[in-house]
Amino acid sequence: MKKTIIIKVSKENPEPDKIRIAADIIRRGGLVAFPTETVYGLGADALNPDAVKEIYAAKMRPPDNPIIVHIARKEDVYKLAVDIPKSGEKLIDIFWPGPLTLVLKASNIVPRVTTGGLDTIAIRMPKHEVALALIREAGRPIAAPSANLAGRPSPTLAEHVLQDLFGRIDAILDAGPTNIGVESTVLDLSCNPPQILRPGGVTYEDLKAVLGEVSIHPAAVAKSEVHIERTRSPGMKYKHYAPKAEMLVVEGELKSVIMKVRELAKYYIEAGKKVGILATDESMKEYNLGIVKSMGSRNNLASVARNLFKLLRELDNEGVDLIIAEGLPQENLGLAVMNRLRKAASYNIINV
Repeated sequence: MKKTIIIKVSKENPEPDKIRIAADIIRRGGLVAFPTETVYGLGADALNPDAVKEIYAAKMRPPDNPIIVHIARKEDVYKLAVDIPKSGEKLIDIFWPGPLTLVLKASNIVPRVTTGGLDTIAIRMPKHEVALALIREAGRPIAAPSANLAGRPSPTLAEHVLQDLFGRIDAILDAGPTNIGVESTVLDLSCNPPQILRPGGVTYEDLKAVLGEVSIHPAAVAKSEVHIERTRSPGMKYKHYAPKAEMLVVEGELKSVIMKVRELAKYYIEAGKKVGILATDESMKEYNLGIVKSMGSRNNLASVARNLFKLLRELDNEGVDLIIAEGLPQENLGLAVMNRLRKAASYNIINV
């Protein structure tokens, strides 16, 4: 068992001495959890195969699930990837630093363990002062999936990392809550047209406005399990984002959704289950059964994205047996939120 140290650090002005401690751990092949604008990541030296293997072991992550590599300077992409298309350079100029991961042809310096055995690499430049300071001080790209046990809701607070990984990693840089709350969008530029493999903080609408034509992988919008041979991106193939409790998602027109959620909550409570309901600001008052939490406003899906994983963990901590969640519109950030909700519920979806 490792001794996990917690280093509290300023979000806006990270203290150099604290960043140095974490960067030294990275250089020595250790594991450091750190905040990004999306979720907390679990970082290791992306070019050290043994260090990357430690990420898989700590998370209990399947070895064919590729890891996103984080950089602190746009020009570093040219060391890690080859044959970068003009569209990629345009996206980098517009969206980096930010929640957009690009899948590109990997250069020969990238270990295959980092890419999940693929000849492509997933790269992004995070928009968070702590993350950027850590990468710069470490002096190398940092491979970092979300800092949770594989399959669990992603961590948006340092305490979520502690719940899952205490004793399994070397350090946690704690800079408070993350801003976006769902992971980055993963866009595959190794195919034509470019394809969204995982929806996230940069929306389909944003990408379409820049590129003209963008496709979405069927797994990203699926309402049931999609068989995938080779995982080109994290968040595609395996169970993800799941609470310990069973979960249902009710989708459809809001009035019908509320009626169905009420009916299901009543049925399961009468059957002796402890039920949690994930509602929205607009529907909170409609429920008088179970433990009711608002994800945020339907008119501000950024608030829903920010709260989602935190609420799943809260309901687990409150010992619910079943979570019933309202479905949301799939426009803009709603696409990423619904992707996470459906996967968290293992595609237990009721359409009304």
